[in-house]
Amino acid sequence: MFQNWRNDWFSNIRGDLLAGTVVALALIPEAIAFSIIAGVDPKVGLYASFCIAVIVAFTGGRPGMISAATGAMALLMVTLVREHGLEYLLAATLLTGVLQIVAGYFKLGDLMRFVSRSVVTGFVNALAILIFMAQLPELTNVTWHVYAMTAAGLGIIYLFPLLPQIGKVVPSPLVTIVLLTLVAMALQLDIRTVGDMGELPDTLPIFLWPDVPLNFETLAIIFPYSVGLAVVGLLESMMTATIIDDLTDTGSDKNRECKGQGIANIGAGLFGGMAGCAMIGQSVINVKSGGRGRLSTFVAGLFLIVMVVFLDDWIKQIPMAALVAVMIMVSIGTFSWDSLRDMKKHPLSTNVVMVSTVVVVVATHNLAIGVFVGVLLAALFFANKVGHFLIIKSDSNEQETERSYRIIG
Repeated sequence: MFQNWRNDWFSNIRGDLLAGTVVALALIPEAIAFSIIAGVDPKVGLYASFCIAVIVAFTGGRPGMISAATGAMALLMVTLVREHGLEYLLAATLLTGVLQIVAGYFKLGDLMRFVSRSVVTGFVNALAILIFMAQLPELTNVTWHVYAMTAAGLGIIYLFPLLPQIGKVVPSPLVTIVLLTLVAMALQLDIRTVGDMGELPDTLPIFLWPDVPLNFETLAIIFPYSVGLAVVGLLESMMTATIIDDLTDTGSDKNRECKGQGIANIGAGLFGGMAGCAMIGQSVINVKSGGRGRLSTFVAGLFLIVMVVFLDDWIKQIPMAALVAVMIMVSIGTFSWDSLRDMKKHPLSTNVVMVSTVVVVVATHNLAIGVFVGVLLAALFFANKVGHFLIIKSDSNEQETERSYRIIG
């Protein structure tokens, strides 16, 4: 027990500390952006990212995976916030957590075994495309300085690891963010920074019970949203856990992850944050930067709140071009290029499922719908394959005078 705990937390201290720092820096503008999507104050997303990351570090079933406020969850909150306000969102977040804990106890995480590899590949490729598309607003209608900074950032990310000794010690995304920030400050470049995304909070989160009436009318309002948030949150978290399993060649406890996500969302709701789930982009950044243990997730959440509250004057100076370069690296690293090269080798049904999942997710920006379509198609192809499955077995008696045939299928 103690050995497992030590392996989860302290087997990769330097790598986890550095990777967690990179993730924290990349989380800040995303948390602000997702808050804006949901129609709430930026501090709601930042507080949520802090609470969820720190709690999941202890309760989650996949070490090294990053959970925080996400765009997929934010999209489901828009109508609730617009029609009923922030307090009902906090109440819905608490109920989301309860539903996810129940799902964990019913072992719904085991259902991931029935999601085919082609659906997971389609999910990964779609997310890579969405991550890249999300960077395009930062690269349109801007000065040449932004393109130069982004190109320089990508150059540092891919070339810095080639340096002897130091290239393997310090994560290149962290070097990129620090160097480009210093360059932008020294040259006083007129480009968008993290400070332009929204106002950073100046206080730590405090305990906050949602100010809503505790009756069935409130339950009727928040229940449909909570169900949607719970399903999408668990789906994205389970898929991300599967991807990190593959990247690190290690296993994870999906049912514990379900319960861990639920506990984290309850914690977020009680401290003024919105519901969240695992983030594939940040999780890939963490793994690519050397993060493997729970310490990296904990550090990401802790450094996030420390930086936005106590180091906000510095954090505001980070150019968005530096973070765009990091996210482009993530999209390139996330996309399964082997899936394109191996399309000729795979059966047509596998390719159809993978491409359909990508198209639906990218078209709808809804991961749940895309995965549902992929799973449905995979099930139909499997049923068709089983329908044509036929085995004929024959047995003869000891005297070899009679032979009986059995037909299966």
